[in-house]
Amino acid sequence: MKLHSIISALCVPLLLVSCEKELDLKYHDIAPLTVIEAQLTPDGAKVGITYTTPMDEPMDRTLLTDAVVTLTDLTDGTVYDLHTDSEGFFVDPTPGITGHDYRLAVERAGFRYEADATMYPPTEIKSLEFNWIKMPYDDVAVLKGEFYDNDTYDSECYWIKLYRNGEIYMWGEMDDRNAIDGVSTFITMTTRRDTDEEDDDTVLFDGDIITVTVSPISLAMHDYLEALQNGSNGPAMFSGDKCLGYFMATSPVSDSIVFHPDEIPEYK
Repeated sequence: MKLHSIISALCVPLLLVSCEKELDLKYHDIAPLTVIEAQLTPDGAKVGITYTTPMDEPMDRTLLTDAVVTLTDLTDGTVYDLHTDSEGFFVDPTPGITGHDYRLAVERAGFRYEADATMYPPTEIKSLEFNWIKMPYDDVAVLKGEFYDNDTYDSECYWIKLYRNGEIYMWGEMDDRNAIDGVSTFITMTTRRDTDEEDDDTVLFDGDIITVTVSPISLAMHDYLEALQNGSNGPAMFSGDKCLGYFMATSPVSDSIVFHPDEIPEYK
């Protein structure tokens, strides 16, 4: 699995404007689509609703609050009404229950959207370690993480997110096909040894804290994340009227490692 910098997509416009020939790109006017980003965890449910933004306009992340949002536990029949918090997210503090199936329903402006998800149990992070590897241009610090694969579900997938001092750093998705003796491994390159030659988006300094979060996800969610990294909106995860976005039910786990470049061993 290759982790991707959350900042990398922002570099594309810079590459486009560096071309010698000026391109006059014209876009079709398309009515904005609703975007629903929803998750259920042991901390409860949180749903953000926005509109898509035209490509020639600045990104608008204004949250829409004029909706009716419900979460139904399909396993025991309980229905939860979500209410907006001070930031504009629809929330409910009731923890998700491992193994239960849930349905999220959003009604807004005469449209209805639904998505189902199974609540996955947490995994356990076994280890995190840095190693220096020699590349043609410099030594690079490689972060290796191991975590236990849950054998309760076949073809379980994971969303791996790395935070640098509390801010998102890199992320990626993986499945459990390469698990060995019940342990899955991810490896990603981070910073160069010569920080003067490193990009600010990926550079690490002595004392930086890298926090790794592992979230078990469905194959559908895996495919959705994979599509996003390839520049696509991803497969439709909601039924009913057309919208974009996702709904996942998961139990994230986290662990941290402090970056001390002088204490990192050389990879052999």
